[in-house]
Amino acid sequence: MDLLQPLGIVVQGSLSDGLEVRLNGDISVEDMRVGKFLVVHGRHTRFFCILTDVTLGTASPRILINPPDPENTFLTEILAGTGTFGTINLTPMLMFVPANPFELLTKRVINENSDFQLLPVKTIPSHFSQVFDATERDFRIVFGWEDDPHKRNFAIGQPIDMPVPICLDLDRFVERSNGVFGKSGTGKSFLTRLLLSGIIRKQAAVNLIFDMHSEYGWEAATEGKRFSTVKGLRQLFPAQVQIYTLDPDSTKRRGVRDAQELYISYDQIDVEDLMLIREELNLSEASLENAIILRNEFGKGWISRLLTMTNSEIQEFCEQKMGSKSSIMALQRKLTRLDDLKYLRPTCPEDYIKRILDLIAAGKHIVIEFGSQSNLLSYMLATNIITRRIHHAYVQKAERFLQTKNISDRPQQLTITIEEAHRFLAPNTARQTIFGTIAREMRKYFVTLLIVDQRPSGIDNEVMSQIGTRITALLNDEKDIDAIFTGVAGSGNLRTILSKLDSKQQALVLGHAVPMPVVVQTRLYDETFYRAIGEVPWEEISTPEVLRVAEAAKADLGF
Repeated sequence: MDLLQPLGIVVQGSLSDGLEVRLNGDISVEDMRVGKFLVVHGRHTRFFCILTDVTLGTASPRILINPPDPENTFLTEILAGTGTFGTINLTPMLMFVPANPFELLTKRVINENSDFQLLPVKTIPSHFSQVFDATERDFRIVFGWEDDPHKRNFAIGQPIDMPVPICLDLDRFVERSNGVFGKSGTGKSFLTRLLLSGIIRKQAAVNLIFDMHSEYGWEAATEGKRFSTVKGLRQLFPAQVQIYTLDPDSTKRRGVRDAQELYISYDQIDVEDLMLIREELNLSEASLENAIILRNEFGKGWISRLLTMTNSEIQEFCEQKMGSKSSIMALQRKLTRLDDLKYLRPTCPEDYIKRILDLIAAGKHIVIEFGSQSNLLSYMLATNIITRRIHHAYVQKAERFLQTKNISDRPQQLTITIEEAHRFLAPNTARQTIFGTIAREMRKYFVTLLIVDQRPSGIDNEVMSQIGTRITALLNDEKDIDAIFTGVAGSGNLRTILSKLDSKQQALVLGHAVPMPVVVQTRLYDETFYRAIGEVPWEEISTPEVLRVAEAAKADLGF
């Protein structure tokens, strides 16, 4: 029989507003924290609930008019549970029923071999149903466990009041675009690094990471009074992760090992790339329209041709092609800013983006570092150019797979990580950028996004509604909080939970990869995590024989 102590009983509630629970007299209201998980035992169904509010109640208003003296502990204890009591509000999130109804009626803890079914909540428990703390087995039923041989589960953290893992279903996670949100300083980068490590460890997808601040590749600095660093993905998975850099000098200064250089030629820049950075370059609509005329005339080499044109050549061109001389001259003048970007070249000896595509097809994870080239102009231009090429290649691969139905033609599931996502997915640009296309297409072409941002309100509502799983640290701005719950039904109570998160190491997880919204104390990214994730020290793989094999493999790939 169940020996756990009941916390209280259900006194009233509704399916839309949740349940009101009166706490037993010996249960302190101070132990009830928003975000805590509780289980209500109905007559035939068990309800898995989340605590959304805590209140104090009295049996008579006379007690409040003439309250007992604080030093009179005897009277206070007499009133506790009868004249005064605590109440909590619960929101039922799931209900589950064992295959054997007798087991539910006789035992609280379901055996490991019990069959059960998780169901959406479509009813509520009856009056005076008892409420209990959720047990470890309850959490396993709802969130699974990391060592499940039948699923790619990854523990992202644990509940705020219990040391039991909360797992994401990575197969469901990578099949849709996802988001990591939170205000500055709440640990978005650490959360993202956790997720990427899990995806690599469980082989759920291939990652392409646009590392704006060089935090994911080799190592990253931690915040705090004492300076320290944590390992990046290249150190954790040296055989699976390759770093490319757009600023080789910066990468060498930071002591990054074995990074490959990456350059982009002018003929790889299209007009739609300029549309994305029109504000950074201060381009007018007329300049962009004339850019289209130039591209149609000169093809891929239109930028190189424009930058070398004289005034007389521009005048002659405008007379022949009905262009605007002032607009083209303004375009020429503003595009000279591209010379400041170290990774841009008039021509390149090889196609670096194709090299990245070949590595992705081979299952390698790519981190692209920007170093000192991390300003918005540089980041947005390079990210859009590379992603557009990769998406085009994936569309062709997906169409071939749909035609042949041959599993060997199936493209590797690809997750693209971008920071400052609202710059790419703002309402006025989302339809023009490749990232808006990817977010709307979801899994159709086996490419999804992992967007990292501190301003979700700046992202187009249509894109936000397509975000499968949202992992959100503390947000203060009401517009940002509203954006998080775009397309989420019954989000009123969750808003309260989100506003009460700690500023560090706590996040609200909701969406496609979890069966219900959950507040987690996020997993520490430390030596314990390195060992658990299956990390191989760099020194152990840097033997002469291993390096010789690595050099041979790079030669085979054309490095």
